[in-house]
Amino acid sequence: MVYQAFYRVYRPQSFAEMSGQHHVKQTLQNALLHNKTTHAYLFSGPRGTGKTSAAKIFAKTLNCEKGPTSEPCNECQTCISITEGSNTDVIEFDAASNSRVEEMREIIEKVRFAPSNSRFKVYIIDEVHMLSNSAFNALLKTLEEPPEHVVFILATTEPHKLPLTIISRCQRFDFKPLTPSDIIERMKTVLQDAEIESDEGTLRVIAQAASGGMRDALSMLDQVASFSGERLTVEDALLVTGAIGEDIFYQLAKALQEKDAGMSLSLLDELISEGKDVSRLAEDLITFFRDLLLLRSAPELKDLLELVSADERFEELAQTFEQETLYQFIDILAETQQEMRFSNHAKVYVESALLKMIHLEPKQSSDEGNPDLLNKIEQLERMVGQLQQQIQSGVQAGAGNPAPQQPRRNPSTSTQSVRVPTGKINEVLKSATKQDIQAIRENWAGMLQTLQKSHAALLSEAEPVAASVDSFVLKFKYDIHCSMAIDNASLQAGLTEALSSRTGKHYEVVYVPEEAWLKVRADFIRNHNLDKPNEKSDEQAEENVANDTMDFLEEAEQETADPIVSEAEKIFGKDAIEVYDD
Repeated sequence: MVYQAFYRVYRPQSFAEMSGQHHVKQTLQNALLHNKTTHAYLFSGPRGTGKTSAAKIFAKTLNCEKGPTSEPCNECQTCISITEGSNTDVIEFDAASNSRVEEMREIIEKVRFAPSNSRFKVYIIDEVHMLSNSAFNALLKTLEEPPEHVVFILATTEPHKLPLTIISRCQRFDFKPLTPSDIIERMKTVLQDAEIESDEGTLRVIAQAASGGMRDALSMLDQVASFSGERLTVEDALLVTGAIGEDIFYQLAKALQEKDAGMSLSLLDELISEGKDVSRLAEDLITFFRDLLLLRSAPELKDLLELVSADERFEELAQTFEQETLYQFIDILAETQQEMRFSNHAKVYVESALLKMIHLEPKQSSDEGNPDLLNKIEQLERMVGQLQQQIQSGVQAGAGNPAPQQPRRNPSTSTQSVRVPTGKINEVLKSATKQDIQAIRENWAGMLQTLQKSHAALLSEAEPVAASVDSFVLKFKYDIHCSMAIDNASLQAGLTEALSSRTGKHYEVVYVPEEAWLKVRADFIRNHNLDKPNEKSDEQAEENVANDTMDFLEEAEQETADPIVSEAEKIFGKDAIEVYDD
């Protein structure tokens, strides 16, 4: 007979022979026992995880002459014909090579015909994601409402490429990658039947290289068996699979620990010269340091090790590395692996990664690594101690004769932080006119609405109190607002421009806190004898002083007047208004 590969000879013929996928097997077997099978299934998952095998076993359980049952008998004519692929009622369709809509229409036309010698007509469509959009559209209606004697089983490795309309019409089963223990157990069964000897280390190397795929594992096992003969060795498995032995990993880890750059680079060059793939090497190094981290953090979980065995030398090696160092090694290798994808010099990146790991300095604690910070902390501690001593001595000295408390000033009305422009204010008061202050006040509210919200909020407590032809005094209730306005150049420019656009005049703004304004105004009135008019003054003096300042005095009096009364006087006149105080 023609030689057949292991993965073909030892394809599982029942659910019991399938490795892993317990959730899939139990669900399908329960549906068979309770007669709750549906018309369409979707098997998705990585390659070599048993999708097509499960589809064929399910087809046999549906049509077995002793069924319906949870396991096929594999003895009746129907089971045998399905196993051999000669049963006309179980149709395997490869969508990768028959993706056109014409091939799909041929299937749809034959769906309505009853099965010839079985209960159900089962269509197994492999790699269904390769169908064209028109083929999917042609299959859609038939897949939703097929005849009662038809069952569709769709298999794919890329379910995200399927239209949602197809997925929603199927029961979906996600096949998971097989664990190394499942793969090793299956390989032991195969080797026992083939009468080939092997040890646990050889099978572990093959299982790790298979990456969760049983078909890949059996193919590599077949290749190693052809290379080795009757006895499989770890060296042969490493050579065939391109993997790296744990001894090399141990030597490399010791070289990194001893910071021996020459040994590390020599081992790397030796591995590459033997034909090891550089990308695979970086991935294996990440897995190796992950195993060391696992041995150090959770040594009881030895079943989760992938590359190394749980012997004493690796346990001791793991304890010699700090956890933070292993984390940093993994980070460096992961970053290197990403950078290698876009370069043709992958070896250089791995060499650089090894040198980074060698020259990596352990992270020091803050107490040891920052002497400047320590000096500052000591200075602060001394200052705190001195302050505590001063507080204690001050309390003891003043306990019998408490010092009188100084009255606290309201910080909001203090003018020490604002420099008052007394000269400018006096110049405005000397030439103050009623027309200018009225023009500014009448347009003040409308002008605030045109400013930025932050500027308008800052001026909400401000009030124009005196104005001349080219300047006006703006009084602030709080000195902090006055200081902020003086420092805000954009506010000054915006305020001047807004007033100019509404009044037609360009005014210079003089900012002053309320307390300072009251003092400057009182000094001005006293210096110009406006509080006590001099009856003996000559006509010229009276004309120069009284006429120029009367408007200001009237305006000053209006500052304390009720705004409602003032507005009423403007509308109806002073003679028509009488004010009563309750």
